[in-house]
Amino acid sequence: MKLVTFEHEGETRIGALVDGERVVDLARVEPRLPKDMLSLLAGGAETLALARSAIANAPAAAQLARSAVTLKAPIPRPGKIICIGLNYRDHAAESNLPLPSFPTVFAKYANVVVGPGEAIVLPKVTAEIDYEGELAFVIGRMAKNVAEADALDYVAGYVPFNDISARDYQMRTSQWTVGKTFDTFGPMGPALVTADEIPDPHNLTISLSIDGEVLQSSNTRHLIFNVPQLIADLSAVMTLEPGDLISTGTPAGVGMARTPKRWLRAGETVRLEIEKLGVLENPVVAG
Repeated sequence: MKLVTFEHEGETRIGALVDGERVVDLARVEPRLPKDMLSLLAGGAETLALARSAIANAPAAAQLARSAVTLKAPIPRPGKIICIGLNYRDHAAESNLPLPSFPTVFAKYANVVVGPGEAIVLPKVTAEIDYEGELAFVIGRMAKNVAEADALDYVAGYVPFNDISARDYQMRTSQWTVGKTFDTFGPMGPALVTADEIPDPHNLTISLSIDGEVLQSSNTRHLIFNVPQLIADLSAVMTLEPGDLISTGTPAGVGMARTPKRWLRAGETVRLEIEKLGVLENPVVAG
């Protein structure tokens, strides 16, 4: 399933994107389904089964043209947004840094989240705004002290995520948080693609372009720490909950590593595409 959060006639609801052109209003088909994504995920396998049945049995009245709705971030307010730094071999090489022995972990917060088509706003206080196209995964059930061998059972699905970064703020101190958490610095979408549709998250092409110029092009096979490793390491520290989002890091090609450096500019459109997950596009505007 490709699960989405959408707005229609002034109301925010959850649905499923079908054939890229139609959105099934899930709760309209099945009243037992919740109307927000966090509640849907918290319901576990039983609720997801209800959603699949709703898609299969959706009458025409519950199907909306994609053009008639506004897609929002699939998870508008995740409980946690956990990001992994320096997690592609090619990105470590372009940064002239050794491969890490342990995952580099930092946090973003729900204020960063925007959906497809929503603007990345350039703050007035910095001119060094960078793009970072990433594969993110979403936790589907409570996870604590999970073994690597079992870790994929805790993944609800996958979603494109853009870890926008103010590099000058990020590099002011050893802690990156302040450069990562400006409003709108976490575009995600268009859909949360459920894990059953992505049997191998470690063989997906990923690319990012700006106004047609390809700046990042790689494959998730180049991850240093894969999804099971990240779940095992993180769940040893903290309890992961349904709806938590973990973004796995960015490949080579970021603006900071280029000569000359390549920062985002107002008027541009950033396009992130991940195989089987879809395309996330966001305009860039001045703050």
